[in-house]
Amino acid sequence: MGKEKKEALDLIQKLPEEVTTDAIMEELYFKPQIDKGLQDVAERRVISHQELKNRIARWRKSAGP
Repeated sequence: MGKEKKEALDLIQKLPEEVTTDAIMEELYFKPQIDKGLQDVAERRVISHQELKNRIARWRKSAGP
């Protein structure tokens, strides 16, 4: 069995018995997003909170009134 399939099955097994299909799908989508974010942090592909605020301010200013 492939690694990703095993991880997905393990994640599903940990969910409550009365879980909905929608909740399963949300969990299966959420985990890779978290893993990617953690990988970005590990590889220092991040910006500071202040830099984010600066970028948003520039974006809002360029978007007009």
